[in-house]
Amino acid sequence: MTKYVLKRGIHGLLSVAVVVAIVMIMIYGLMNKELIFAEDPTYTKMNNNRKVNYMYSRWESYGYLHYVPYSDYLSALKKDGTIDEDTRSQAVLLGKTSEFDSELTKEYIEKFTKYYTDKGYTVERRDAVMMGGNKLAEGGQPILFAHKPIPLITRLGNYFSKLITIDNIHNAKNIEGKRGITFTWHDPVYGGKKFSPALIGNGTKHKYLLYFDSHFPFLHQNLITIQLGKSYSINKGVDVADTMVEPQGGYVKSTITYPTGMKEKSADDLHTATYVAGSRKTSRLVRARFTDDYSDTKTIKNQRSRIGFSFTNGILASILAYLIGVPVALLMARKKDKLADKIGTFYIVVIIAVPSLAYIFLVRAIGGALGLPTAYNLEKATAAMYVLPIISLAMPSIGGIMRWLRRYIIDQMNMDYVKFARSEGLSEREIYSKHILKNAAIPIIQGIPGTILFALVGALITERCYVVPGTGGMLVDALNHHDNSVIVGVVLFYAILSVVSYILGDVLMATVDPRISFTTKDR
Repeated sequence: MTKYVLKRGIHGLLSVAVVVAIVMIMIYGLMNKELIFAEDPTYTKMNNNRKVNYMYSRWESYGYLHYVPYSDYLSALKKDGTIDEDTRSQAVLLGKTSEFDSELTKEYIEKFTKYYTDKGYTVERRDAVMMGGNKLAEGGQPILFAHKPIPLITRLGNYFSKLITIDNIHNAKNIEGKRGITFTWHDPVYGGKKFSPALIGNGTKHKYLLYFDSHFPFLHQNLITIQLGKSYSINKGVDVADTMVEPQGGYVKSTITYPTGMKEKSADDLHTATYVAGSRKTSRLVRARFTDDYSDTKTIKNQRSRIGFSFTNGILASILAYLIGVPVALLMARKKDKLADKIGTFYIVVIIAVPSLAYIFLVRAIGGALGLPTAYNLEKATAAMYVLPIISLAMPSIGGIMRWLRRYIIDQMNMDYVKFARSEGLSEREIYSKHILKNAAIPIIQGIPGTILFALVGALITERCYVVPGTGGMLVDALNHHDNSVIVGVVLFYAILSVVSYILGDVLMATVDPRISFTTKDR
């Protein structure tokens, strides 16, 4: 079994890489990259060369190409000591056209062009855009820049190399004090008196690498970080993985004792503190609260994360589906072609034939008439708001379980071992519970891990109808906004869940039925 799992795992990871590569080819090779500006208000407000500069800088941030403005090239020369500030200030000034450039500017433009052309870049110059009367148009300043597309293999390698990062003591620059990692039995966040083990870093990106608190699962870590890619529309500037797992809702304030000893009513989570170089030098508020530059913290909120809402709804709906679907399927099989079977078959036909949107709206209308909440409200969250989405999610799953389990049970009823069991004098209850149901449930059991894992994904239509703040609509929103990082990240997440669910399904099926073996034995 171990060999089989490892083999399937390796094949699964290769499949995930292929899926991500295909998605990247579709996004970066087949789609028009100007579509990312379709709903960008900043882009539509810009004119002339300023728009060109913004366009290329956004393409670089989206991963389409490398982009180097001429001014950045001169700044890099100044930083490494090749030129001084006076030379940089003069060389950066471009004329309306190349004919109006100074000799110094022409010299460094030639160096810039040669340097980046030799590296495979395309160098472009956009001359000034003039209005009547020799007046410069808005955003019409001359620009010079170099750009080079990023090859797919490079992009794919960069993506997977940065997918999982491990924090280390060399991540923070200009750190105060000695770099290293210390362990304490008494977390300073709780005043240094409460027994609460913590692993604290200096020079790391996160101050707290490992810590305990009162929130499930109680032990938390910042040592290993998953980076699926930053969003530029759904949750601007935040990684897709963080968008999925960060809490939502209103702030939960409590009396916080900051490292300086200052006490304040705040929602800051000191365990999430990350390094911001020079923050204490530039902010009086930071100096009043923190003793070092680990000053950027997340906040504590009172509601679940996106993945938390989707998972809660999905798991409860799955439990409800199995609790109803299994006994009803058993009843239908035992009462084959009778009233109970006909009613169940009618439900299966309806649930398959009717679009999901139709019965979701029907459930919402009936639930609303009964006084149940028809939309999620993060400010006034109640258990009742889960009822209608869970019922809507469970309805098609109930039909699927009834359909397939009934079929498997009927197939088993005609087997020779059932006739033999009856001849041995076993009761019908014993035959069904100990033999038929056990064998018929094996294919259904295989899908349980997938049901649990894909609850994390959320349900697009249901979450939209009930305004559930879950993960269900992330991929569609990303596609609508051409948010490439989110598209790739969510697809990767879905692909990994698929691989894991298939492997766990096979393992569970083999565990339930010892007759099933995934190893090849020599005869």
